[in-house]
Amino acid sequence: MGLTSDKVLVAAVLTATGLFVGTVWLWPRLARPGWRAVSGRVGLLLSTQLMLFAAVGLAANQAFGFYAGWADLFGQEKEQGVVVDHTPKGGPLRVVDTRRVPGAASGSPQVGGQIQKVDIVGRTSRIATPAFVYLPPEYFQPEHRKRTFPASVVLTGYPGTAQALVDKLNYPRTAARLAADGRMEPMILVMMRPTVAPPRDTECVDVPGGPQTETFFAKDLPDAVSGHYRVAADPGGWGIIGNSTGGYCALKLAMHHPEVYAAGAGLSAYYNAPIDATTGDLFQGDEELRNAANLGWYLDHKPAPDTSLLVSSSKVGESNYKATLKFIERVKATKLTRISSIILESGGHNFNTWRREIPGTLEWMSGRLTGG
Repeated sequence: MGLTSDKVLVAAVLTATGLFVGTVWLWPRLARPGWRAVSGRVGLLLSTQLMLFAAVGLAANQAFGFYAGWADLFGQEKEQGVVVDHTPKGGPLRVVDTRRVPGAASGSPQVGGQIQKVDIVGRTSRIATPAFVYLPPEYFQPEHRKRTFPASVVLTGYPGTAQALVDKLNYPRTAARLAADGRMEPMILVMMRPTVAPPRDTECVDVPGGPQTETFFAKDLPDAVSGHYRVAADPGGWGIIGNSTGGYCALKLAMHHPEVYAAGAGLSAYYNAPIDATTGDLFQGDEELRNAANLGWYLDHKPAPDTSLLVSSSKVGESNYKATLKFIERVKATKLTRISSIILESGGHNFNTWRREIPGTLEWMSGRLTGG
């Protein structure tokens, strides 16, 4: 059974409950002196606490999508990573599965749209990673067969799971509803995690001698998607959205590559790449690369990028609130970069907060991208 299985969670809850009841029932018998009784008390207490922690951890993982499976949890994930396959079958993007949009009234793509699970291999970066692609109903309708659509990359935090963007943050369902209500244009969504070389957190940096993550997102991914789907070819056709680590990546990629991404939205983003046990040494002593990863430094020392940015935070509950206000002022001081914000009165660094911000973010993004 998988880490995110309901059966695993139920088993953990029932085991923890059983151990708690057993502890209460057996405690009088174990109250007498002696090493056997003491060992029994210690064993029951430790077992109960461990199962309680396991049950809470499993519930939190299901709610927030931190890890996709046991291998992901223990850093043993082997399905994706940097590859050396220069000529993958079917080109750089291959569809491996199709499914209906959660909550759609119909399973027909022409009515409810479709989600396709794909494998992508970067021709330049040699990075291979899975993703989910949401195609709106209009994509399949005969009257729109020659139409091209704007596209947005949607990124999770770290470590995150792409599946969570579909069934926890509800991006496809929200996009379908907003388009049906006339609040946004139909849009293709490419949903994935920024961790394209797991388990390492590369912060969307081209690591010297390591994963070329920025190149993957700035060149390989748009090329692969545009080569397979009817995506608007002009520079105004692409946007990028993300939360937490994905939010930092979205802002950085839009700033570094305005010729690719006309808009970038960072929900609960931070503004400088951290260096810790999950990232390793991202810069290998390259000071220019380190500076470029600091978005404040980039605004102060580089020409202002011709792109639109959206940032979000909360006055209470988010640690990035003050940094976000400073970033807004820095962008406002430029003459070319445009800035918008969503500032909540309260909201933590979690799915519930981001679900409150996603509808406005998608509407904002739709207003800055063009189709054909």
